[in-house]
Amino acid sequence: MVLWGVIALSILTISPIVLIIYKLVVKGYRQLSFDFLIRNTPDTFEAMTAVSNGEIIPGGIANGIVGTLIMVAMSSIIAIPVGVITGIYLYENSSKAMANITRNISDILQGVPSIVLGLISYLWIVKHITHGFSALAGSVSMSIMMLPMIVRSTEETLKMIPQTLKEAALALGTPYHKVILRVLIPTGFSGLLTGILLGISRILGETAPLMLTALGSSVINLDITKPTSAVPLLIWEFYNDPNMVNLIWSSSLFLMTFVLLLNIISKRFAARRS
Repeated sequence: MVLWGVIALSILTISPIVLIIYKLVVKGYRQLSFDFLIRNTPDTFEAMTAVSNGEIIPGGIANGIVGTLIMVAMSSIIAIPVGVITGIYLYENSSKAMANITRNISDILQGVPSIVLGLISYLWIVKHITHGFSALAGSVSMSIMMLPMIVRSTEETLKMIPQTLKEAALALGTPYHKVILRVLIPTGFSGLLTGILLGISRILGETAPLMLTALGSSVINLDITKPTSAVPLLIWEFYNDPNMVNLIWSSSLFLMTFVLLLNIISKRFAARRS
């Protein structure tokens, strides 16, 4: 009886996810094509003409894909080293006052609304460094969002590593920094990668901070000091244009598929390293 109850509750839990995925596939597959990945977004007139003729909307989200990849890469370059080093510090100095303060700040950051982080990046980068909306500003806001997950996952992963492993390395005369680089990090690589992946997955779908920082662009822009588009930004723009509603589903389906593939590839890579 209990088993059937657990099965029923499990089905009830995953049913919304299944329905969402089904809706995305049914609504979004028609627009997916090679052109969808390599062409920039169409203008309203092109979309209106295609919709009125019952045709597939021309164009794609190449500008959003390139912008997303640039900002995610820059965010990772900023957040991953800082997050891992901070997590190692918290693990090695867990009882110190500075470690407790850092841990509390990390927890607070994890609960801060993303729009607030976008506003902070706007005041720091947009107003005083790039003097305008830019991919750099968007990357800074997203890197702040990634940090708490990487910090806490790093600390918790290192806590699960047997203390005897570290003691054995030190007993053999291994320098302290090599113990961390050659023993702790490789041993906990799977957990570290999971935390990094969670951080990347979170920022991939963020729109609010990018509205205040990256702003958006109708063409592919490789200059990090200029406004840049992203897939979540394009979804928001499509939502505000009734002629481009079909592109909302296709863009969302692409984003979901991209996150899924990223998870699968990373998990397999981590399993091989382990």
